[in-house]
Parts: sequence; structure tokens; C-alpha cells
Amino acid sequence: MKILVINAGSSSMKYQLIDMDDESVIAKGNCERIGVDGHFKHTTGDGRVYETDVVMNNHTEAFVQIKNALISEEYGVIKNLDEVSAIGHRIVQGGALFSESVLVNEDVIKGIESLIPLAPLHNAAHVQGIRACLDVFGTEVPEVVVFDTAFHSTMPPKAFTYPVPYEYYEKYAVRRYGFHGTSHRYVSQRCAELMGKDIKDIKIITCHLGNGSSITAIKDGKVIDTSMGLTPLDGIMMGTRTGCLDPSVVTFIAEKEGFTPSEMDTLLNKKSGFLGISGVSSDDRDVTAAAESGNARAQLAIDILEYQILKYIGSYTAALGGVDAIVFTAGIGENQCSHRINVCNNLAYMGVKVDADLNAKAIRGVEGKISTPDSTVDVFVIPTNEELVIARDTMALVQK
Repeated sequence: MKILVINAGSSSMKYQLIDMDDESVIAKGNCERIGVDGHFKHTTGDGRVYETDVVMNNHTEAFVQIKNALISEEYGVIKNLDEVSAIGHRIVQGGALFSESVLVNEDVIKGIESLIPLAPLHNAAHVQGIRACLDVFGTEVPEVVVFDTAFHSTMPPKAFTYPVPYEYYEKYAVRRYGFHGTSHRYVSQRCAELMGKDIKDIKIITCHLGNGSSITAIKDGKVIDTSMGLTPLDGIMMGTRTGCLDPSVVTFIAEKEGFTPSEMDTLLNKKSGFLGISGVSSDDRDVTAAAESGNARAQLAIDILEYQILKYIGSYTAALGGVDAIVFTAGIGENQCSHRINVCNNLAYMGVKVDADLNAKAIRGVEGKISTPDSTVDVFVIPTNEELVIARDTMALVQK
């Protein structure tokens, strides 16, 4: 069975075609700058690359580029579209409506549309992606939607309820939802496999660290808490996002600067975090290089990030009643070994010990345990694979 995984953004559409017989990626690519000037890149599993600038006015036109590349004589990987058995879509916000992956129908699409106020750019783009696939494939090829928020739906009310007047939860569904759910789900399950244990028997803290970051506490295979909230702005400091802060900071700056709500949203989401503190970049690699060259603000940004990761691990250890494993994943988590060892060295009071050599080798897609044999907590680096989770869910629903 071949499954096409789609991740549609407001002006982009990423894809992977996965052969589920061996879970190999046959082809992958990205349509960028949809509605602007357009750029398309397609890479096959055997290394052939097709790249071009092409105008794509909407997501349907973008999907036509994907279709043409997949069946191209020179760069194609299938003879015709009939070889695609199903399509799986990543959806950022499932709200309280969707606690698991589901087959697409018109009611499901309307449900996703109803949640657009909670994720204006993401959910609107996802709907465009679904309809673009329907335009090209019709209704004969089953489509499945997999929600970032679904894995976090097991959080108890004490974890997801905000202490604002309860009427706002009832009227507007204001609560903690959490994100990166497919990533946390994949790495936690993989962690259990590497430990040779049932995920229901272990307590895990998963650290998805990238330009967007979130940390999740998992007990008995279920999420009990996660750092992102109503939106992906909450939690630890990120590339351009503040993470959590005193709400009065928002009203204070807005009043002093005369900012509108929209301008404050831009400040908090796009001008803060690593970029705002360092003044150098939103990219951890650039900030780390600057810090190593003696840039004090860049070093401060790194210190803040590592301190916040440390605090979340500590608080989630308390919430879990102990921890058996800590997992680092995503761009920073998988590749920035200095952050990992700095955080773990400060967890020595818990009995956490990391092997410096193993830690240094666990980069660029290398999976493995980096803790020492006598560490009381296992520490892993596990490259995430959200697309594979989506493909697996899609296959399972289609086969039912």
C-alpha cells in the first residue's frame, strides 16, 4: 500500500509518498510560496531531484505539481495515480471535537473549519489541502486526517483548564490543547520499544525542541500535561515565540507602545524568543555560534532556553511521580548535543548521567541511548517521524 502524506501550510504544501510494505519514503517534496511566486522541489527515494520556480495560485494548482512530479517519466515514482491507496493529512488543531484520527467526509471538513478561530492560518490551510486532494483524486481515494492535538486529549481537566472565568471555556473553548502531538506520540512509542517495555509501564518526558518547541509528560502511554497551550505560543522560549510569560507583560508593552492586539500578536510570535533576546537570529545554530564568539546576549538566550527545559523536566517529574526516560527530538533536540548535556548535567540530583561520547555522536539522524548504564533515568535521542505516524493511522483506518 502506498500512502501520500500531506502537510499543508498557509502558503506551502509538503508531501511524502510512503510505501507501507517497508515504510520507506518513495518521494518527498514541498510546494513553497503558493499564491506568491512559487517554488517546487521534488526528491525521489533514489536521489533524483526536480526543482523549479512555478506560479501556483492556490493549493489545487500546487497539488497538480505534486501529481505531475509523482507520475513524471524522468522524476516519477509511480506509473499512475491509481497506485496511491490513500491520503493522510496533518491537521494542527482538532480542538475538543477530534480526539483521534478519522476518515474525511464533509462533516469532518466542516468540523475542521469550525476550529479555524483557534488556528487561523493552519486549519484554513489544511482545509484547502484536503479540498485540493479531492479536486485531483475525487472521492474514490480515501483521505484521513491526523490531529496534532489528539495525542494530548488525555490531559485531565486540572491540566488543561485555565484559571480564567469558566464561562470562557464554555463559550469559546479556551483551554490548553497542546501541539506536536504526532511527534510526541512517535518518539514516546519508539522510546518504549528501545527500552523493551510496554509504554503503559513507564513514565516518559518528551522534549520536542526546534524552532517551535514543546515538552510533554506521558504516563501509562497517555499525556498528563504538555507545555504548549491554547496556541503554540505557550511553554518554553522558541525561535521567535516568547513561550510563557506574565500576561501583564503583554498589556504593559501594548499600553506603553500603543500596539494593537494584532501588533502584539506579531511581537509575541514573530519578534521574540531567540531572535528577540539575542538580536542575532531565530536559528539556534546561529545563536550558538554567536555565543561561542563571545556575544553575551546570544549566551543569555541559550541560558534561558536550557534553564526553561530544565524547569519543565523538573516539574513534569513531580507531576508524573518520577520519570523513567527523557527523550530529545526535533531539530534542536536531535542535533544540539551541548544543550542536551547541559540540561542533563543539571539533573544529576535525580541520578541522571549522560555519556559525553554517545551524546556527541547522536546527531544528524542518529538514534540511541545517551545515558550511562548506571543512570537512574534513561536518556534518548530519537529522530521524530510525524509523517510515518500519519501514514500508519491512515493505513489502519483504511484497512478497517
